[in-house]
Amino acid sequence: MKARLRNFLGILGETFWIVPGLMVLFGVFLAVGLVSLDRSGLVPTALLDSPWLYNGGGTGARTLLGAVASSTIGVAGTVFSITIAALSLAAGQMGPRLLRNFTKDRGNQITLGTYLGTFSYALMVLRTVRTQSEGEFVPHVSLSVGILLAFVCVATLVFFVNHMAGRINVDTVIELVSRDVSAALARLGNDQADPAPPAPDMWRGAEPVVDARRGYLQQLDHEGLATWAAEHETSIRLLARPGDYLFPGAPIALVSPRVEGVGEAIRDATALGPQRISSADLEFAVRQLVEVAVRALSPGINDPHTAMSVLERLGAALCELAPRYLPSGVSVKDGRPVLVVPRVDYDGLTDTMFHMIRQNAAGSAAVLIRMVEVLTAVVSCEHQVSRVDALQRHADLVLGDGERSIATAADLDDLRARHRRFGIMRQHGPAAVIGGDRPPSHGDARFGLT
Repeated sequence: MKARLRNFLGILGETFWIVPGLMVLFGVFLAVGLVSLDRSGLVPTALLDSPWLYNGGGTGARTLLGAVASSTIGVAGTVFSITIAALSLAAGQMGPRLLRNFTKDRGNQITLGTYLGTFSYALMVLRTVRTQSEGEFVPHVSLSVGILLAFVCVATLVFFVNHMAGRINVDTVIELVSRDVSAALARLGNDQADPAPPAPDMWRGAEPVVDARRGYLQQLDHEGLATWAAEHETSIRLLARPGDYLFPGAPIALVSPRVEGVGEAIRDATALGPQRISSADLEFAVRQLVEVAVRALSPGINDPHTAMSVLERLGAALCELAPRYLPSGVSVKDGRPVLVVPRVDYDGLTDTMFHMIRQNAAGSAAVLIRMVEVLTAVVSCEHQVSRVDALQRHADLVLGDGERSIATAADLDDLRARHRRFGIMRQHGPAAVIGGDRPPSHGDARFGLT
């Protein structure tokens, strides 16, 4: 249940209409409250006669509020059209999966909400205005606030134009998605290593748990399911992790020993949806960045600079991860593993980051060279041997692809030189790289590798 609630709140937070809807309600209630203040007679006469408040008649008030209402709803339509145009541009050049970064953008939501809220406010005040023939009532305070809201809408329009001009910039989009990657690493990474997964022999004879649902696993109440397994003296091994697609009728978990209610417990601890989300799925945020690079390398766009910018963000994410540990997905209670969830390991993470970009960059010497340079930067701050070996594997793959696809000898020599620098950085550290391709003759300190 906690996973479903968390999933619902996450979806609600990214829904485009929530903020504009709340601002419309705020405009309505603000109008009702200020009109009641005008009717109450609590506003001092001196303030009513001051130049700071509207002091015209009913006809002028109606004209003014009508102008505010008509202009704000017209500009709201323009704002919506500009947003749709930006979404179309983003979908064509950067991938449709990045649309959520525009729809969840608070700047777009607040801009639309400001105009719709002002429109609603003007209508609510307009209906209370009475001319002299109708028994005159002019809500001076409400009219003055309406004028103020009109100026706020003007300022909001200037903000929106500048905001959208920056948001459709590909470097801005890359930076926004890279923040999602960094946030996911900060949320999922640990300062200490988790317990290692139990040996496969533990699951011999385990009973499969079949799930009839379909969809992407979006949220998992890890702690709640582990507590349930400990209370029922059983161990559960999930066969899917957040981001995986569940097929109806396929096993979702193994349980040893089998206990009553395990299927219901797993259903209560998981939330499924029609698409992947990044809140609990590290690979999804990474794939968004990779998709930008792959589209940039397509023949129709041919923008290697964007691909190199993505590689730099991926390298920065790996450097942030260097002092931290990825979770193993193992929960231990009372000295025994009660829940094992598949997790992204370092090899899988780097494969997701670099494989597709390398495969689509065949023949592009600039991108392949930059990829090796990024790997060199990452290996300079990484101290775990298994991770360094994974980085070495990707550097070797890049060199192999370059030797097969780069026709110009000078470009290939540059790539080989970068690969040699990677090896020197791995073995001897930055001082050796500054000194050139030849490693130092004294000793062979492995630069702090453990």
